[in-house]
Amino acid sequence: MDLSRLRERFVEYRTVVEPDRDTAEWWAGAPSVCRDDAGTFWMACRMREGDSPRGRRGYEIRLLRSDDGERFEPVHGIRREDVPIPGFERPALLFDPVTGRFSLYACGPYDDGPWCVLRFDDAASPTEFVASTAQPVIAPEAPTANSRFNVVVGYKDPFILRGPDGLHCFAIGYDRAERTYHFRSLDGSSWEQVGGGPALDLGGWHTFYTRPACVLPLGAGYLLVYEGSHPTWYDPVYNIATGLAWSADLRHFIDLTPDEPLLVSTTPGHYLTWRYSHWMWAGGA
Repeated sequence: MDLSRLRERFVEYRTVVEPDRDTAEWWAGAPSVCRDDAGTFWMACRMREGDSPRGRRGYEIRLLRSDDGERFEPVHGIRREDVPIPGFERPALLFDPVTGRFSLYACGPYDDGPWCVLRFDDAASPTEFVASTAQPVIAPEAPTANSRFNVVVGYKDPFILRGPDGLHCFAIGYDRAERTYHFRSLDGSSWEQVGGGPALDLGGWHTFYTRPACVLPLGAGYLLVYEGSHPTWYDPVYNIATGLAWSADLRHFIDLTPDEPLLVSTTPGHYLTWRYSHWMWAGGA
Protein backbone atom coordinates (compact mmCIF):
# COMPACT_ATOMS: atom_id res chain seq x y z
CA MET A 1 0.00 0.00 0.00
CA ASP A 2 1.32 3.45 -0.98
CA LEU A 3 0.81 5.35 2.30
CA SER A 4 2.42 8.54 0.99
CA ARG A 5 -0.39 9.14 -1.55
CA LEU A 6 -3.05 8.63 1.12
CA ARG A 7 -1.30 10.98 3.54
CA GLU A 8 -1.32 13.77 0.96
CA ARG A 9 -5.12 13.90 1.30
CA PHE A 10 -4.84 14.97 4.95
CA VAL A 11 -2.45 17.92 4.68
CA GLU A 12 -5.11 20.63 4.50
CA TYR A 13 -7.77 20.94 7.18
CA ARG A 14 -10.16 23.39 8.83
CA THR A 15 -10.82 23.70 12.56
CA VAL A 16 -14.59 23.48 13.06
CA VAL A 17 -14.94 23.33 16.88
CA GLU A 18 -12.57 24.98 19.36
CA PRO A 19 -12.23 24.43 23.14
CA ASP A 20 -14.15 26.80 25.40
CA ARG A 21 -10.80 27.98 26.78
CA ASP A 22 -7.54 28.40 24.90
CA THR A 23 -5.68 26.68 27.74
CA ALA A 24 -3.64 23.51 28.09
CA GLU A 25 -5.71 20.34 28.64
CA TRP A 26 -8.94 21.99 27.42
CA TRP A 27 -10.05 20.08 24.31
CA ALA A 28 -12.85 19.92 21.77
CA GLY A 29 -12.84 16.59 20.00
CA ALA A 30 -13.89 12.94 19.80
CA PRO A 31 -16.52 13.72 17.12
CA SER A 32 -19.34 11.63 15.73
CA VAL A 33 -21.05 12.89 12.57
CA CYS A 34 -24.16 11.88 10.63
CA ARG A 35 -26.21 13.31 7.76
CA ASP A 36 -30.00 13.40 7.55
CA ASP A 37 -32.28 13.00 4.53
CA ALA A 38 -32.18 16.75 3.84
CA GLY A 39 -28.37 16.65 3.55
CA THR A 40 -27.77 18.47 6.86
CA PHE A 41 -24.69 17.42 8.81
CA TRP A 42 -24.98 16.88 12.58
CA MET A 43 -22.06 16.48 14.95
CA ALA A 44 -21.79 15.30 18.54
CA CYS A 45 -18.43 15.97 20.19
CA ARG A 46 -16.93 15.91 23.66
CA MET A 47 -15.92 19.11 25.40
CA ARG A 48 -13.12 18.52 27.92
CA GLU A 49 -11.76 20.69 30.72
CA GLY A 50 -8.34 20.40 32.31
CA ASP A 51 -9.10 20.76 36.02
CA SER A 52 -10.80 17.51 37.06
CA PRO A 53 -8.95 14.20 37.55
CA ARG A 54 -8.15 12.39 34.31
CA GLY A 55 -11.05 10.24 33.18
CA ARG A 56 -13.52 12.78 34.58
CA ARG A 57 -12.79 15.80 32.37
CA GLY A 58 -15.47 15.46 29.68
CA TYR A 59 -18.03 17.99 30.89
CA GLU A 60 -20.41 18.21 27.91
CA ILE A 61 -21.57 16.44 24.78
CA ARG A 62 -22.06 19.32 22.36
CA LEU A 63 -24.43 18.97 19.39
CA LEU A 64 -23.74 21.05 16.28
CA ARG A 65 -25.37 21.56 12.89
CA SER A 66 -23.89 22.32 9.45
CA ASP A 67 -25.19 22.75 5.92
CA ASP A 68 -21.85 22.00 4.26
CA GLY A 69 -19.90 19.84 6.72
CA GLU A 70 -17.32 22.58 7.29
CA ARG A 71 -19.04 25.40 9.19
CA PHE A 72 -20.81 24.14 12.32
CA GLU A 73 -23.01 25.99 14.80
CA PRO A 74 -23.86 24.67 18.29
CA VAL A 75 -27.54 23.82 18.78
CA HIS A 76 -27.68 21.80 22.01
CA GLY A 77 -25.54 20.48 24.85
CA ILE A 78 -25.78 17.68 27.39
CA ARG A 79 -23.77 18.41 30.52
CA ARG A 80 -22.41 15.73 32.81
CA GLU A 81 -24.26 16.97 35.89
CA ASP A 82 -27.61 16.66 34.11
CA VAL A 83 -27.25 12.90 33.44
CA PRO A 84 -25.65 12.73 36.09
CA ILE A 85 -22.25 11.21 35.31
CA PRO A 86 -18.71 12.09 36.48
CA GLY A 87 -17.48 12.66 32.93
CA PHE A 88 -17.95 11.82 29.25
CA GLU A 89 -15.70 10.33 26.62
CA ARG A 90 -16.56 9.93 22.93
CA PRO A 91 -20.27 9.98 21.88
CA ALA A 92 -21.91 8.25 18.90
CA LEU A 93 -24.65 9.96 16.85
CA LEU A 94 -26.83 8.14 14.29
CA PHE A 95 -29.68 9.01 11.94
CA ASP A 96 -32.28 6.38 11.02
CA PRO A 97 -33.49 6.98 7.44
CA VAL A 98 -36.51 4.71 8.02
CA THR A 99 -37.93 6.45 11.10
CA GLY A 100 -36.35 9.87 10.51
CA ARG A 101 -35.19 9.93 14.15
CA PHE A 102 -31.77 10.32 15.75
CA SER A 103 -29.98 8.15 18.31
CA LEU A 104 -27.26 9.33 20.68
CA TYR A 105 -24.87 7.18 22.69
CA ALA A 106 -22.33 8.27 25.31
CA CYS A 107 -19.86 6.56 27.60
CA GLY A 108 -18.47 7.06 31.05
CA PRO A 109 -18.41 5.68 34.63
CA TYR A 110 -22.18 5.52 35.15
CA ASP A 111 -23.72 5.39 38.64
CA ASP A 112 -20.36 4.96 40.38
CA GLY A 113 -19.81 1.78 38.37
CA PRO A 114 -17.44 0.76 35.57
CA TRP A 115 -17.10 2.51 32.24
CA CYS A 116 -20.02 1.59 30.01
CA VAL A 117 -21.88 2.72 26.88
CA LEU A 118 -25.09 4.69 27.47
CA ARG A 119 -28.05 5.40 25.21
CA PHE A 120 -30.33 8.43 25.39
CA ASP A 121 -33.95 8.26 24.27
CA ASP A 122 -34.23 8.78 20.51
CA ALA A 123 -35.31 12.22 19.29
CA ALA A 124 -36.79 13.82 16.19
CA SER A 125 -33.83 16.25 16.17
CA PRO A 126 -30.42 16.38 17.90
CA THR A 127 -31.71 19.55 19.57
CA GLU A 128 -34.20 17.45 21.56
CA PHE A 129 -32.08 14.83 23.35
CA VAL A 130 -32.86 14.72 27.09
CA ALA A 131 -29.90 14.19 29.43
CA SER A 132 -31.83 12.37 32.16
CA THR A 133 -32.93 9.55 29.80
CA ALA A 134 -29.44 8.02 29.55
CA GLN A 135 -29.29 4.30 30.39
CA PRO A 136 -26.40 1.77 30.12
CA VAL A 137 -26.67 -0.63 27.16
CA ILE A 138 -23.15 -2.10 26.98
CA ALA A 139 -21.39 -2.80 30.28
CA PRO A 140 -18.71 -5.26 31.44
CA GLU A 141 -19.70 -8.37 33.34
CA ALA A 142 -18.76 -8.44 37.00
CA PRO A 143 -15.57 -10.49 37.47
CA THR A 144 -15.84 -13.80 39.27
CA ALA A 145 -13.37 -16.11 40.99
CA ASN A 146 -13.03 -18.00 37.70
CA SER A 147 -12.62 -14.93 35.49
CA ARG A 148 -9.70 -14.79 33.11
CA PHE A 149 -6.91 -12.49 34.18
CA ASN A 150 -7.53 -10.13 31.28
CA VAL A 151 -11.28 -9.75 31.84
CA VAL A 152 -12.73 -6.54 30.35
CA VAL A 153 -13.44 -4.05 33.14
CA GLY A 154 -14.90 -1.20 31.05
CA TYR A 155 -16.10 -0.15 27.59
CA LYS A 156 -15.86 3.31 26.05
CA ASP A 157 -15.68 5.37 22.84
CA PRO A 158 -18.34 3.56 20.77
CA PHE A 159 -18.57 3.84 17.01
CA ILE A 160 -21.94 2.58 15.73
CA LEU A 161 -23.05 1.91 12.15
CA ARG A 162 -25.95 0.23 10.39
CA GLY A 163 -25.07 -3.03 8.68
CA PRO A 164 -27.14 -5.45 6.62
CA ASP A 165 -27.94 -7.48 9.76
CA GLY A 166 -28.56 -4.72 12.32
CA LEU A 167 -26.49 -2.21 14.23
CA HIS A 168 -22.81 -2.81 14.85
CA CYS A 169 -20.84 -1.17 17.65
CA PHE A 170 -17.05 -1.10 17.81
CA ALA A 171 -15.82 0.07 21.19
CA ILE A 172 -12.69 0.16 23.30
CA GLY A 173 -12.60 -2.63 25.86
CA TYR A 174 -10.09 -2.21 28.66
CA ASP A 175 -8.47 -5.47 29.84
CA ARG A 176 -5.03 -4.24 30.98
CA ALA A 177 -4.67 -2.86 27.46
CA GLU A 178 -7.15 -1.07 25.19
CA ARG A 179 -8.43 -3.36 22.44
CA THR A 180 -11.19 -3.24 19.82
CA TYR A 181 -14.39 -5.11 20.71
CA HIS A 182 -17.41 -5.70 18.46
CA PHE A 183 -21.11 -5.84 19.41
CA ARG A 184 -24.31 -6.30 17.39
CA SER A 185 -27.90 -5.23 18.08
CA LEU A 186 -31.28 -5.31 16.36
CA ASP A 187 -32.89 -2.54 18.42
CA GLY A 188 -29.97 -0.37 19.61
CA SER A 189 -30.51 -1.25 23.27
CA SER A 190 -29.84 -4.99 23.59
CA TRP A 191 -26.32 -5.81 22.43
CA GLU A 192 -24.40 -9.07 22.12
CA GLN A 193 -20.67 -9.45 21.62
CA VAL A 194 -19.52 -10.72 18.24
CA GLY A 195 -16.74 -13.28 18.52
CA GLY A 196 -15.03 -14.44 21.65
CA GLY A 197 -12.41 -11.73 21.89
CA PRO A 198 -11.04 -8.55 20.28
CA ALA A 199 -12.09 -7.83 16.70
CA LEU A 200 -8.62 -6.42 15.94
CA ASP A 201 -5.93 -7.27 18.44
CA LEU A 202 -2.57 -5.82 19.39
CA GLY A 203 0.23 -6.22 16.85
CA GLY A 204 2.87 -4.53 14.71
CA TRP A 205 3.28 -0.87 15.62
CA HIS A 206 0.11 -0.93 17.78
CA THR A 207 1.15 -3.43 20.48
CA PHE A 208 0.34 -1.09 23.40
CA TYR A 209 -3.19 -0.01 22.37
CA THR A 210 -5.45 -0.97 19.45
CA ARG A 211 -8.67 1.07 19.40
CA PRO A 212 -11.50 1.65 16.91
CA ALA A 213 -11.99 5.09 15.37
CA CYS A 214 -14.70 4.41 12.77
CA VAL A 215 -15.91 1.99 10.09
CA LEU A 216 -16.51 3.12 6.51
CA PRO A 217 -18.67 0.95 4.20
CA LEU A 218 -17.00 0.45 0.82
CA GLY A 219 -18.23 -0.97 -2.45
CA ALA A 220 -16.61 -4.22 -1.36
CA GLY A 221 -16.38 -4.76 2.37
CA TYR A 222 -15.63 -2.28 5.13
CA LEU A 223 -12.68 -0.09 6.07
CA LEU A 224 -11.88 -0.05 9.78
CA VAL A 225 -10.03 3.10 10.78
CA TYR A 226 -8.21 2.12 13.96
CA GLU A 227 -5.90 3.81 16.44
CA GLY A 228 -2.91 2.50 18.30
CA SER A 229 0.39 3.09 20.03
CA HIS A 230 3.63 1.26 20.77
CA PRO A 231 5.12 0.75 24.26
CA THR A 232 8.39 2.41 23.21
CA TRP A 233 6.63 5.65 22.20
CA TYR A 234 6.61 8.71 24.43
CA ASP A 235 3.45 8.55 26.66
CA PRO A 236 1.69 5.78 24.66
CA VAL A 237 -1.54 6.21 26.66
CA TYR A 238 -2.18 9.54 24.89
CA ASN A 239 0.27 9.36 22.00
CA ILE A 240 -2.12 7.62 19.59
CA ALA A 241 -1.74 7.31 15.80
CA THR A 242 -4.15 6.03 13.10
CA GLY A 243 -4.07 3.00 10.81
CA LEU A 244 -6.39 1.03 8.52
CA ALA A 245 -7.83 -2.50 8.37
CA TRP A 246 -10.30 -4.13 5.97
CA SER A 247 -13.10 -6.65 6.40
CA ALA A 248 -15.48 -8.39 4.03
CA ASP A 249 -18.02 -9.22 6.74
CA LEU A 250 -17.37 -6.96 9.79
CA ARG A 251 -16.13 -10.04 11.63
CA HIS A 252 -12.66 -10.81 10.26
CA PHE A 253 -10.20 -7.95 9.74
CA ILE A 254 -6.97 -7.70 7.76
CA ASP A 255 -4.50 -5.08 9.00
CA LEU A 256 -3.57 -2.88 6.03
CA THR A 257 -0.97 -0.85 7.93
CA PRO A 258 0.80 -3.41 10.17
CA ASP A 259 4.27 -1.86 9.99
CA GLU A 260 3.64 1.85 10.49
CA PRO A 261 0.70 4.22 11.06
CA LEU A 262 -1.13 5.82 8.17
CA LEU A 263 -1.55 9.18 9.92
CA VAL A 264 0.36 11.00 12.66
CA SER A 265 0.26 14.59 13.83
CA THR A 266 2.13 17.26 11.88
CA THR A 267 2.68 19.23 15.10
CA PRO A 268 6.38 19.26 16.12
CA GLY A 269 7.27 17.53 19.37
CA HIS A 270 7.05 14.14 21.04
CA TYR A 271 3.37 13.52 20.32
CA LEU A 272 2.28 11.75 17.12
CA THR A 273 -1.37 11.94 18.18
CA TRP A 274 -3.93 11.69 15.34
CA ARG A 275 -7.06 10.02 16.71
CA TYR A 276 -10.86 10.05 17.06
CA SER A 277 -11.43 10.55 13.34
CA HIS A 278 -14.83 9.88 11.77
CA TRP A 279 -14.83 9.11 8.04
CA MET A 280 -18.09 9.22 6.09
CA TRP A 281 -19.39 9.37 2.53
CA ALA A 282 -20.78 12.73 1.37
CA GLY A 283 -21.94 12.50 -2.22
CA GLY A 284 -19.16 10.86 -4.20
CA ALA A 285 -16.41 11.79 -1.74
